[in-house]
Amino acid sequence: MTQARGPLHPHSRMKAPLLPAILIAAAGVALLLAAGRPAAPEGAGADGEGTAARLAARMLASGSLEGDLQMLCDRIGGRPTGSPACERAIDWAVDRFRTAGVDRAWTEPFTLPLRWDEERSRAEIVAPDRLPLRVIAMPYSPGTPKGGLTARLVLLGAGGADDFRRAGDRLKGAIGLVSSKVIVTWEDLFEDYIRLPAILERAREAGAAALLVTGGREDGMLYRHVATFGDPAPLPVGILAREDGLRCERLAADGDVRLTLDLGGRIGKAFESRNVLAEIKGRDLPDEVVLVGAHLDSWETGTGALDNAANCAMVLDLARQMSSLGERPRRTVRFALFTGEEQGMFGSLGYARTHRADLDRHVAVAIYDAGTGRITGFSLGGREDLREAVVAALAPLRGYDANTHTVDAFVGTDNFDFLLEGVPNLVANQEPSNYMANYHASSDTYDKIDRRELRLNGAVAASLAWGLSQSGARAPRQDRAAITALLRSTGLEDQMKTFGMWKSWETGRRGRPH
Repeated sequence: MTQARGPLHPHSRMKAPLLPAILIAAAGVALLLAAGRPAAPEGAGADGEGTAARLAARMLASGSLEGDLQMLCDRIGGRPTGSPACERAIDWAVDRFRTAGVDRAWTEPFTLPLRWDEERSRAEIVAPDRLPLRVIAMPYSPGTPKGGLTARLVLLGAGGADDFRRAGDRLKGAIGLVSSKVIVTWEDLFEDYIRLPAILERAREAGAAALLVTGGREDGMLYRHVATFGDPAPLPVGILAREDGLRCERLAADGDVRLTLDLGGRIGKAFESRNVLAEIKGRDLPDEVVLVGAHLDSWETGTGALDNAANCAMVLDLARQMSSLGERPRRTVRFALFTGEEQGMFGSLGYARTHRADLDRHVAVAIYDAGTGRITGFSLGGREDLREAVVAALAPLRGYDANTHTVDAFVGTDNFDFLLEGVPNLVANQEPSNYMANYHASSDTYDKIDRRELRLNGAVAASLAWGLSQSGARAPRQDRAAITALLRSTGLEDQMKTFGMWKSWETGRRGRPH
């Protein structure tokens, strides 16, 4: 996730009930739910609940997840967009979709505004004593001068306006250090993202030579954070391992501390990447599309397991199980593995631009981007008019209680540009589980995946996709006036302004045209 899924989830996560006991009959066609309500009878037909229940059961019984996950995590590894690993993952995913038996699998190109490579990140206290530090550059950070930068360290507290006023002229030409709390909840992660753009701007205005942030993860964890979306940061900026940052804070509180910081961030020109697409054609309404998506790219600090190989494997398996189901959906179900998400949702933006002429025929877009924490419901993207269709689509999983839906909207994952285009869009609300502890970090590896929960989430995704593909009524695509009203009522306008994305909406570079 780009901001908390990329990622940003400002809404609260209600504590979900205990997981139901789910049994799969030997034939794999009956889904029994612990709430005491039986699934729809098997004779319900293609437009009833029986087929959705069978598809959900197939997801629960699938043995294909482990192989796909191990390939993405252990053999391909971290997949920054534009890297050889990401290109390998794209080609692999196309082949996997074709092997799954879909009607069509292909790639579509799109352009990212600039390339960023870290090259190197080093830091050391040089006075009062020489002490090495663990540091990682923030994406889109420019490099320090050749040979590194040596300067006084100035404490900036949490980085608020008053903190910068107290620092005053001492920050000019110095390296600022901003403190952080430990990130535990979705709200913590969102707050950490939302404060960064203003902090960077204050540091630039104060004439700081560079900025460091004490990490919000314990146990020496290094991780990526994004403070700008497709634009270079205004000054070199890095994240210190939490324990090193706290050490620097204590030392600087006792007296003068000087650091050498050597960040080798290299910013290059615009470049092209590809999204992976596949589809199963609808039997009655083949021109209408239900899109199921996840992002294939990741940062390279770990192997991108929770963010977001887990959900890519789930989307692949949904295509596989739906292809072998023996029944076609009423509408076309399209599967998308986007790249460019971590840099600012550029892959899904590219899709929206490429398919703008047929977005009126996109019935819904459902995005999965928060690891393997249990799905408790869906964010409705600010649209209450989606609730009824979502509840109906999840009816075969009544006992699972995945109907805690929220009418919020946020910057953070690949639903964003569909929302700006007025297309009905959903994002899975998920329990944090171990996602926060490993988010964008060196610990985001295969062993962190809860395969049982991932299969349960796959059952929810299957029921939703099949149900939306079968439904009679559909929510309309919004016009620009309705989208503008939604941006204001949900607070998404303020988020977009914070992250420097509002101008692109106003000028029509992003979202439904005037």
